[in-house]
Amino acid sequence: MMLILFVLGMFMDWIGILLLTMPIFVPIIIGSGYDPIWFGVLFTMNMQMSYLTPPFGPAAFYLKGVAPDDITMGDIYSSFWPFIFLQALAIALLIAFPQIALWLPSVLM
Repeated sequence: MMLILFVLGMFMDWIGILLLTMPIFVPIIIGSGYDPIWFGVLFTMNMQMSYLTPPFGPAAFYLKGVAPDDITMGDIYSSFWPFIFLQALAIALLIAFPQIALWLPSVLM
């Protein structure tokens, strides 16, 4: 599911992905016994990561608009890779240890 969301995030806006996939994915998640809050955190982090990746990467265009003229799109995309790696690592940790995502909501409730 996360891979599908990631690939869709490369080409679509998050609202479109939400409206397209959540009616399908949420019943599967709940039926499998996973926490919907955990899935929501994973969805949000996945969308954040997919906004950095080519071919579109809207965040790159936002940065290009405010960057000096000597900064190219290639420079911006190449500078994203450490952040993409760290976000992928965080998603992997959340998948392996769901308690990380569920700790704060459990404290607040």
